[in-house]
Amino acid sequence: MTAGRSLELFFVDGRPDGMLTAEVFNWTGHVLRIPRTRLAEGLQRAQARQTGVYLLLGSDETGPLAYIGEAEDMARRIGQHAKEKDWWEVAVLVTTAGDALNKAHIRYLESRLVAMARAAGATRLENGNQPAGSSLNEAATANMESFLDTLHMVLPAIRVDLFQTGRRSTSREVAQQPTEAPRFHLAVPRHGVDATADLVDGELRVKAGSEVRPAWVGDPKHASNYRELRQHLVARGIISLSGDSARMTEDYAFSSPSAAAAVVTGRSAKGRTSWKLPDGRTYADWEAAQIEGATE
Repeated sequence: MTAGRSLELFFVDGRPDGMLTAEVFNWTGHVLRIPRTRLAEGLQRAQARQTGVYLLLGSDETGPLAYIGEAEDMARRIGQHAKEKDWWEVAVLVTTAGDALNKAHIRYLESRLVAMARAAGATRLENGNQPAGSSLNEAATANMESFLDTLHMVLPAIRVDLFQTGRRSTSREVAQQPTEAPRFHLAVPRHGVDATADLVDGELRVKAGSEVRPAWVGDPKHASNYRELRQHLVARGIISLSGDSARMTEDYAFSSPSAAAAVVTGRSAKGRTSWKLPDGRTYADWEAAQIEGATE
């Protein structure tokens, strides 16, 4: 079981959509989220004058857009962006207690964050070329990667999904996967659907090699989010199309059985009854048994 972490959020102005800070126990990082409407006040905070990396989040006429940067004085740099860029609505500043990051650290973090955002493909980046990064020794690199691991836990908690991806194909993920994870199956032979999925850490992970429907056939007015997710997976090569067939090229994690079923079958589907265990029980049956056992 993954070890739990304690995240402390402080809503500076007492509003969930206002300025906030985020810190994790035993982590040196500090995250400050500033709505553009509170930018003048936010940039006066001590952390804003520190060395760090920052995210600008917003949208333009073609959809969500983001920018990732680094600076030794983030307040000054973001103030410049406020004059030059009118599309962003939120700034997220990442630094450390005691202003412990140096120029090499933030150049490394900026490069890694840009690469991760592009790999996730969730939001367009205004960044041009891939930042060059910096050469850190082995110990410093390990420290920065550990810093990023915790940062990627914090950001989704404050509604920053720039780096979120359902890909679960790294050796580290495979090594952490419990052997007792329940495995579900969804088959629709007449449409070439034959998929398997493991339930791991609250995610339904559809396995690489699963055969899925080659096209979305559902009503375009319904389940539009699932249709868009499917199109995204095709565009990223996670679903590979070949004539009248399609298959998953790598493991992909879905937040719900219905999302997984919709992507696999190409239409809105009741995932809790579509996915079944080898003994014929549906996901809903399995879930009911788990709840009953927990409440006895």
